[in-house]
Formats: sequence, structure tokens, C-alpha cells
Amino acid sequence: MQLILARQLASCLAMPIVIVDARGALIYWNEPAELLLGIRFEESGEIPAEEWQQQFAVTDGDRQLIPQSEWPLVIALTQHKPVARTIWVIGPDGTWRNVNWTSVPLIAQGGEFLGVQSVFWEI
Repeated sequence: MQLILARQLASCLAMPIVIVDARGALIYWNEPAELLLGIRFEESGEIPAEEWQQQFAVTDGDRQLIPQSEWPLVIALTQHKPVARTIWVIGPDGTWRNVNWTSVPLIAQGGEFLGVQSVFWEI
């Protein structure tokens, strides 16, 4: 239920937002995120963690690859804490983008970990 509400909120906002469930599956991204990711949600639907993690290269300001374990979304997913970082990312469309990436864990009132919401701001 809570992830449905998070998805409804994301669908109304102008900034790129992606949501992953507690297993790391990419379960939703809004229309602004489609431009950043180069993938339309309606065409692909949910994507397992193993697949989406292989579709992107993420680097730091010096264009050195950032290990997946250090991606904000992965840290929020594994450590259940919010993380923000400025990165360069290349999407499936081959375009490099400099973005601020903020990921926050989604935790229900009873303490249940639901997943992560990531917000991206292009610099």
C-alpha cells in the first residue's frame, strides 16, 4: 500500500524519481526519470536489480567508476540510511549526465523496510 502511495506521489512531481522495492527491483520511475534513464516505464515495466544495475555506468567528478556498493541507491537499500552524491551517469541512450543523486529508505510506521526512493537533479 505504501509503495503505491509513493508511486502516486512520484507520478505527480517534475523531478526524476525512481522507486525500488526491498529486494532492489526497480518498480517505478516517473516520466521525468524516463528522460534521464532513457527507458520508458510503460514499455519495460519492473526491472530486477540484477538487470538495471548492469544498464548504467556511474562515475565520480574525475570520471572514475564508482562501485555499485557506493551508489546512493544501493547504500540506502543495504544500510537503510539516506545518501546524497554528485555523479556522472551514462544511460542506455549513451548520453552522459551530471546529476545530484539523493536516495532515501522508505520505512513504514511499524519499522518495516519497504524500499528506496531516489531523486535526481541534473546539474
